[in-house]
Amino acid sequence: MKKGFFTTDSYHTKENTPRLFLDRLVFNTRLYFMSKYCSIVLKSRSAALKGQYEAEAWALSSYNVFKLIEGCGGRFHITGLENLHKCQGPVVFVSNHMSTLETMVFPCIIAPLMKVTFVVKDSLVEHPFFGPIMRSRNPIVVSRSNSREDFQKVMKMGHKLLSDGTSIIIFPQSTRTVEFIPKEFNSLGVKLARNAKVQVIPVAIKTDFWGNDKYLKDLGPINRSKPIQMAFGEPLSVDGSGKEENEFIIEFISSHLKKWND
Repeated sequence: MKKGFFTTDSYHTKENTPRLFLDRLVFNTRLYFMSKYCSIVLKSRSAALKGQYEAEAWALSSYNVFKLIEGCGGRFHITGLENLHKCQGPVVFVSNHMSTLETMVFPCIIAPLMKVTFVVKDSLVEHPFFGPIMRSRNPIVVSRSNSREDFQKVMKMGHKLLSDGTSIIIFPQSTRTVEFIPKEFNSLGVKLARNAKVQVIPVAIKTDFWGNDKYLKDLGPINRSKPIQMAFGEPLSVDGSGKEENEFIIEFISSHLKKWND
């Protein structure tokens, strides 16, 4: 069995994890964090442009971001990692979407265990900074401007990827948001899983440690007082229309967010 970077059922950053000296030196600003983050991304971008950014390199750069976050005061609490080993073949991960953090960190958690990619907006693959990296991962690209076309594309390409053994991460919300609004959480992930006859893993996250900047959304402020929470649920088989499974995922996310916010 593959183990990856995380070898236990849960992961919690140690309370005595030291802050990096240069991070402490910039008086709790995001300056050091963002400079090192951009350095990791630029190195990954260069490798992608050379055709040298395979799954192992992707997972490693993701883990470097993970450790950078810890070194700059981030405190991770990840549960349900054992559920990643219960998958009966490729799965669809369905998660709420709060910040850049989960996009950067999910690969080091999932990619060492299975082939995986994202459903992403076209603006991300066309981005001059992140584009080459994301394109190298063969994602499913949607426009968010034509829901019918997006649905058909996810069903068609998603079915092919899953049939070829690649799991898919979907954020059903239309955009990143701290507030979770169930009525804005569509059932696309469940419908894809039902169509491809694979299981779904619900994922709840609270990642407002890394905020969304007003002008440069991916380079927002960091709040060291906010713990980073992630919970992976057990794989679900989709029966019938999938309505019950989607409602279960919404409740899984809502209940975890309520617990983390109390």
